[in-house]
Amino acid sequence: MENRHRKTFGTRGPVNSTEHYVVSRTEELADFTNRVKEGRYIVLFAPRQTGKTTFFYNALDKLVAEEPDYFPIHLNFEEYEDESPADFYEGFSEDLRTEIASVLQKSGREHANLIQLLAESEITNHFSMRRFFEQLTHLLSQLATPPRFPQIVLIIDEFDGIPAAAVKGFLHTLRRIYLTRGQRCIHSVGIVGVKSIKHLNYDRTISPFNIQDEFALHNFTLPQVQELLVQYTEEVGQPFAADVIAALHRQTGGQPFIVNRFAQILTEEMDIPKDTPITLAHFTKAHTAILEEVNVNFEHLTTNVRRNPRFQTLLMEIATSEKGIRFNPDNELTRELATAGVIVKGADGQCEIVNPIYQYRVMQAFQPAINGLEDDYLPEDTGAEFSDYLTADGQIDMTSLLDNFRAFIARIGFRILQVPEIPKESVGQHLLATYLDAFVQAVQGDMYLELPTGRGRMELVVFHNGSKYVVEIKVWHNARRYEGGKQQLAAYLKSEGIAEGYYVVFDRRKIPEPRVETETIDGLRIRSYVIPVLQERPSDLSEESKEYGA
Repeated sequence: MENRHRKTFGTRGPVNSTEHYVVSRTEELADFTNRVKEGRYIVLFAPRQTGKTTFFYNALDKLVAEEPDYFPIHLNFEEYEDESPADFYEGFSEDLRTEIASVLQKSGREHANLIQLLAESEITNHFSMRRFFEQLTHLLSQLATPPRFPQIVLIIDEFDGIPAAAVKGFLHTLRRIYLTRGQRCIHSVGIVGVKSIKHLNYDRTISPFNIQDEFALHNFTLPQVQELLVQYTEEVGQPFAADVIAALHRQTGGQPFIVNRFAQILTEEMDIPKDTPITLAHFTKAHTAILEEVNVNFEHLTTNVRRNPRFQTLLMEIATSEKGIRFNPDNELTRELATAGVIVKGADGQCEIVNPIYQYRVMQAFQPAINGLEDDYLPEDTGAEFSDYLTADGQIDMTSLLDNFRAFIARIGFRILQVPEIPKESVGQHLLATYLDAFVQAVQGDMYLELPTGRGRMELVVFHNGSKYVVEIKVWHNARRYEGGKQQLAAYLKSEGIAEGYYVVFDRRKIPEPRVETETIDGLRIRSYVIPVLQERPSDLSEESKEYGA
């Protein structure tokens, strides 16, 4: 292929179709522009790095292309957060006049009267803001040929940067304009930010913006991820295997930044020959890289989940509980985590962490640098190493590896309660994840988290030497759920084309029932473990020995 500039997968701010591979979001754009034409006052609040700014740039371009007489004004409030109302309106006035002058120049509508209005007008509060737009609308209507009422569209990005003392008056003015009979001086408004209007109304009174039309900008769907990646393939000639595209969407949940970052690693950083298809083996290496890297998106994530000590307990319960946690938008913890883009409302009305990569990073955020038990992973008296759990042909002897994990839990006894920073309800899952992670690093394999359908299910997927191993993790609830988990695992293995799987259930009851069993279910080999996990130190160490079957 000739050496020429190619498009890239964008991860640094707004993207455009000239420089980047982009998702068209055709249906969403059509929906939004139709709402604008109907004169709605629209709000869109979503976490950072979800493509909001890019979407609104594209929406305004589409609107002007379809309706040349529309007058779009795009502002950004990011800089104003710590300003006084007076300084806010001074900056707002300057930005507004600059943007209007730019629109007039681009549309060829510059006129002495308009230039005079921009030069002489001062916006010092929400009252003068309304009067300015009334004057602007009047002049634009008089100067049109033939005279007609202009359709001003005001888009405000980073709206949550507005000073707290200015929010209420600003929104009241927009509401008054919206409720004007006949033609409005602002035809449509788009407010974009992270926090919702409800949570910007700092005095907790009834919202002054109850006329809002909420617009949802969702993460990419699987077809949209396919659309994005096929653009690269058409330009470069390098295809993505179908299972790679499916895995990429499943692991990222379609989160725009992570999708593009994943593609960036695969196409720009891994030095895969361009005449070689991108396979699942490449994907697993990229997955390991993205799990271990530091980027702005993950920094936002970990900063947000560490802001409140109560988040840890809630998030671990969301991650591991079969009962689930109901998504309650009026609960402060739930609301804050949803606003930060950490959790969403699932199809069943329960809280879900938005994707497996985020769940892994959340668990890592709460994981201590050392748990104090690393030296006990392998029995001292045998001199064993993790490499001993590889067969002669380089495959993982997962049965022996998990047998040793079960023995490790028995060896450490009550010391499991001394693992720092981990809720005792989650310590079993934590130790299995860190144990397998230590093994994977020792043998230079890869591991990632899967969250298949079914609440409380978490699977660690290990890759080594071309083979894939699935370890499903659950907490004991009752015998019926235990048996049902085997069926779920078998169904997942069948869908992935894997002949055997491993099922680890942690039993936190006062009188646990440890067991190890191997069964064939639907032609698939399932090895199951029920492993007791102490929740309190026994008063008599002999009782502890009985619990572990020693």
